[in-house]
Amino acid sequence: MLKIDMHSHIMPKHIPQWADKFGYDGFIHLEHHKPGWAKMMQGEKFFREVNENCWDGAVRIREYQEFETQVQVVCTIPVLFAYFAKPKDGLAISQFLNDDLANLIAKYPKNYIGLGTVPMQDPEIAVQELHRIKEIGLVGIQIGSNINNENLNEEKFHPIWKACEELGLAVFVHPWNMMGKKNMEKYWLPWLVGMPAETARAIASMIFGGVFEKFPKLRVNFGHASGSFLATIGRIEHGFNCRPDLVAVDNKISPRDYLGKFWVDCITHDPLLLDYTLKLQGSNRITLGSDYPFPLGDLEIGKFVTEMGLTKQTVDNIFCNSTLEWLDLKKEQFII
Repeated sequence: MLKIDMHSHIMPKHIPQWADKFGYDGFIHLEHHKPGWAKMMQGEKFFREVNENCWDGAVRIREYQEFETQVQVVCTIPVLFAYFAKPKDGLAISQFLNDDLANLIAKYPKNYIGLGTVPMQDPEIAVQELHRIKEIGLVGIQIGSNINNENLNEEKFHPIWKACEELGLAVFVHPWNMMGKKNMEKYWLPWLVGMPAETARAIASMIFGGVFEKFPKLRVNFGHASGSFLATIGRIEHGFNCRPDLVAVDNKISPRDYLGKFWVDCITHDPLLLDYTLKLQGSNRITLGSDYPFPLGDLEIGKFVTEMGLTKQTVDNIFCNSTLEWLDLKKEQFII
C-alpha cells in the first residue's frame, strides 16, 4: 500500500540572517548549537529547538520507513512565512525556501512532493512566484489561515486563487498567527485551542465569502481535520439559517453544502472524531497527515487509522488516493 504523508514540515539547514540583510527584525534564523540540533531564534528570542529531521532529507526517509510511509509532502514551517515583511523581502524569502524544496525533490523524486510559499502580503508578487513555483516542480502552496489578520475571502486575494486554478496548483491552509494568542499563552492554549479555531475561521471565511463559488476548480486542503469547523458545523449552519442578514450576506449557499468539496487531513488524534469526519467528508476527501516532525502531530503516521476496522478502500483513500486527487498526481509516479 502506498502511503503519502501530505502534512509535514521542513526547512533549510542554513537560513540567512534576514534581519541583517533587510535592516529590521522579526525573522527566524538557526543556531546550530550541537550536532544534529539547532535553535530556532527570532532575533534574540528562543522559539523552538529542532532536530536534523527538520532539514535532512535522508534522515527523514529513514525515519519514515519505520511507519511504512514512502512519500512526504513537504512545506515550510508557518513561522517562516514572514507575511509581515516588505513585499520584495517576502519574495526573496519565499524564493529561498522554494528553491530549497525544489532541490530536495530533484534529489529524491520518489520520496518528496513540494508545496511552496508565496508572499501573500502582496498578491501581485505572489502570483509571479506562483508561476515560478510551477516551473521548478512544486505542485501547490501552503498558506496561513489568515494573512496579517485579514481573512482569506478578501477580494485582494482573488488573483492568487485565480492563478492557482489556472496553473493547477493545490492549496494547503495551515493555522498560524492564532487569534487571541497574546491573551492565552499559558497551558499552550494557542496551539491547543487557537489553532483549531484558526482553521475554522479560514474555512468559514472562504465559504461565506463565496471563494469556492468564484473559483470552483480551486483544490483546497485544511489541516488538522478542519480544526473546529466540522465539529461545529451544526452551529455554523444554524447561524447561517437564523441570521442570514449577518451571515449569508455574500453567499446564499448553506455551509453544509460544501462538505466533501474541500479536503481535510486525518490528524484528529481520536478515532471517534475521525469516524465523524468520515461521515461528513467521505474518505475521498480525507488525506493522511502527520504534522511531522513536531510532537503535537501524529508521529506514528496513521497507525490509529489502521486499527479502526475501516474497509481497505477507505484506508487506501486516506493513505494515498485522496492526496493524489488533491494534488492532481498519479500513483505510478511514486511506485518504486
